[in-house]
Amino acid sequence: MDTVTIERLIRISKENPLLPETFVPWANKREDHEKYLPDELVSVHGLSLYDQLTKEQILEIEKHEVVQVMYSYGWSEAMFCLFLNKYILDKSPHDAEFRFILRELIEEFRHQDMFAQAVQLLDGKPIMPSRQHFFWGKFTAKYLPASWAFMSALSVELIADVYGKAMRRDEKVYSVLRKISELHHIEEGRHIHFAKHILERYTKNAGFVKRSWYSIILALNVHYMRTLYVKEEIFVRAGVPNARAVYKEARKNYRNKFAKACLDDAIEFAKEFNGMNWLTRPLWRRLLKANV
Repeated sequence: MDTVTIERLIRISKENPLLPETFVPWANKREDHEKYLPDELVSVHGLSLYDQLTKEQILEIEKHEVVQVMYSYGWSEAMFCLFLNKYILDKSPHDAEFRFILRELIEEFRHQDMFAQAVQLLDGKPIMPSRQHFFWGKFTAKYLPASWAFMSALSVELIADVYGKAMRRDEKVYSVLRKISELHHIEEGRHIHFAKHILERYTKNAGFVKRSWYSIILALNVHYMRTLYVKEEIFVRAGVPNARAVYKEARKNYRNKFAKACLDDAIEFAKEFNGMNWLTRPLWRRLLKANV
């Protein structure tokens, strides 16, 4: 990506700002026919027990799972912003990358505010990340090399983009969530484009070991985010009998659904920098059930 392309992305961001305050129809009430997630992203959909659940229980599960997803995106974006603020400290305002990152920071903070407002609208109570999640998130943002941080951020952006496309295309999904997904998808498209440009510096001439490490980082971060979405507490809140057993079955089911619905873009990116090889494929298969 040359300077002209980066300047074009900056101009689009400035001339076509998507403000959550006006772009999202916050006043819209959920209609009776609307749900919170497309079926392919609901952990219990497709299980035999699904037909045993009431409509209210299914909606509760969907609601709490989409709250987990939105909270997780906001939390991961906050970690990435922590890194970006450090990354630009020694860069000049004349540098196009510096100015694009400022635009990205503005948009990422708006996204965090948007997701927080959505969680409030749904009366959601996010289940916080574990100590391990907090440790590795902060450690990556504060101490790991820039290439690792950008690869970690891109892994989240690629999965968020898949979710965003699925939600905005499903007309049965609650209109507020569809518009949130549309806004996020549009702006994340620029962020993904830019992150790939940055990462090309590190992957273009990388040897086998480095390319393998980048692929492993990508896979670990996708797994890291996926573990935040489906939690036992969700089934307790939904009033599902034998919640722990249902959670175990739903988690296994979701792992399979996630592999089919959400991994294509991440796998394609790993292949672009030749990071999918005899060393990394077993990890992708075991950790993510990826078809590679």
